[in-house]
Amino acid sequence: MKRSDRLYALIQILKDGRLHRAEDMARDLGVSIRTIYRDMDTLAASGVPVEGERGVGYSARAAITLPPLNLTENELEALHLGLAAVGNAVDGDMRAAAESLSAKIDAVLPEDRHGAPKSFGFAVYPFADAAQGFRYLAPIRAAIRNRQKLRLGMQDGSACDVRPLKLDYWGRVWTCLVWNETTDQFETLRADQIETLAILPGLFVDEPGKRLEDYQLALTGG
Repeated sequence: MKRSDRLYALIQILKDGRLHRAEDMARDLGVSIRTIYRDMDTLAASGVPVEGERGVGYSARAAITLPPLNLTENELEALHLGLAAVGNAVDGDMRAAAESLSAKIDAVLPEDRHGAPKSFGFAVYPFADAAQGFRYLAPIRAAIRNRQKLRLGMQDGSACDVRPLKLDYWGRVWTCLVWNETTDQFETLRADQIETLAILPGLFVDEPGKRLEDYQLALTGG
C-alpha cells in the first residue's frame, strides 16, 4: 500500500472518534507499529486533529473532510498559486490556514517519484520563495509545446541555453527537465531558482541523445 493510501486509510479509521490502538491499526494495514507511530506524527503535523499517545491509542476529533480528489498538474499549479498568495497575506489567521493546508497536501502526495526531494514544500520554504517559480511556468510550458530554446539565468549567477523537455512536480517545487546546450547534458532545473528567462529565436528539432525519450531510456537502463 502506498503511503498516501495508508494515511487516507488511517483517517478513515480514526474519524469515528473512538480510541484505536497502534497495534490494531498496524495489523489491519499490514505494517509495523513503528510505521503507525510515524504516520500519526505526520497526520498531526499536517493539521489532522489526531489525539493520543504511543502505548495508549489514537483518535481524531471531528473535522471537515473532503472526498479523495485526482488533480492534474495544472490544477496543482493553480492550487499552490492561490496558497502562495494567501500565504503572503498580512492576516495571521489566513497565513496559518494556508500553511496548514499546504502541510495536509504534503502528507498525502505520492513519495515514489524517482527520489523526489523530501523537504520541498510551502511548509518548509517561505511562501515568497516557493512562489518564485510559478512566474515562469507558463512560458516554459509554451516553449516545450512550441520547441523553443530558452536562455535561463539562475540564482547562483550561472546562465545556460536549454531545450526544455518536460515540466514535473515534486511536492510544491516545479522542475524542468532540459537538454543543457551549455554543459551538453540532461539537467533538472528548479523553476524557483530561475532569475531570468528569454526565448531564443528559432526552433529546435529532435536529435538522438537529446530527446525526452533518450533521458527516460537512460533512467531505465535501456
